Amino acid sequence: MSERHRRPYDNVTELVGWTPLVRLNRVAQGIRTPVYGKCEFMNPGGSVKDRIGQAIVEAAEAEGRLGPGGTIVEATSGNTGLALAMAASSRGYRCIFVMPDKMSHEKRKLLKAFGAEVVIVPSDVGPDHPDHYTQRARTIAEEISGAVLADQFYNPANPQAHYESTGPELWEQTEGRITHFFAGAGTGGTITGTARYLKEQNPEVQIVGVDPVGSVLATYFHTGEMPEGQVYQVEGLGNDKIPGALDLELVDDYVTVTDAEAFRMGRRLTREEGLFVGGSSGLIVHAALERARELDDPDALVVAVLCDWGEHYLSKMYDETWLAEHKISLNGEISAPGGERDG
Repeated sequence: MSERHRRPYDNVTELVGWTPLVRLNRVAQGIRTPVYGKCEFMNPGGSVKDRIGQAIVEAAEAEGRLGPGGTIVEATSGNTGLALAMAASSRGYRCIFVMPDKMSHEKRKLLKAFGAEVVIVPSDVGPDHPDHYTQRARTIAEEISGAVLADQFYNPANPQAHYESTGPELWEQTEGRITHFFAGAGTGGTITGTARYLKEQNPEVQIVGVDPVGSVLATYFHTGEMPEGQVYQVEGLGNDKIPGALDLELVDDYVTVTDAEAFRMGRRLTREEGLFVGGSSGLIVHAALERARELDDPDALVVAVLCDWGEHYLSKMYDETWLAEHKISLNGEISAPGGERDG
């Protein structure tokens, strides 16, 4: 019997972490290298960002920046906002979240369900534009008395939360046998904090960042040059600038994956593994399986982060009409607008 849940918890935030590690089977058929998914969608808020929500709120309280009646402001693709709202709900804080307009309607509704105020801004503006979601959030925080900007892109509490939780969990769950860790970077907190811990245990562990085509991170990693970011549809990963929470010195390689490849694998994980995930999980697993096939080593152990719950994307990657409207073909899986496949 699992040691978890044998006793009651004091509040919902105590449920965060110790997510299962599950071997991938059907999607990894023919690959001798074992590949496992870290099921972050099983956190209470449904994503890996639950790990940083509580940490950011507690750090702001400890520093005296956030007190009774305060307001938490953040630029988010949705999941960090939900994690912050969950952590703030029992404390009575007001939450205001700024989201790019490409994010799913499900995420907007979830944030509002938690009592948060949601501000939607354009996705297709540069990082220094006043309507960019990070700039708008900073402006809102400056204009409200008693408000704090959670600032996940630069907040040291972000990678520290993963150093203290995700890294140790993976080391224990794999009994120190992990050889490759695959993760994306929106803020860089997950990959940075986890990598720092794993490399302290074994410097030979390979850390591989996975980027959507259109993000600047992989190109900058390989060339040192900053390209102009392009719009992509996968949510929560990639960036149009280098976030302060990302330490590229800890990353051994960076690979890119298209929207179509990400959504195709995300849907396969749901239909073939019973793991209901979003596009970011598909993006990471696609890259992990490609590398595992190249390694062809049954003694290696590859871990891919399964970032969040697929229900957040029913109106997007799981919707045939949306995929057709955005001209994203999944090799014949997608029907014409208005149609759906059985299954």
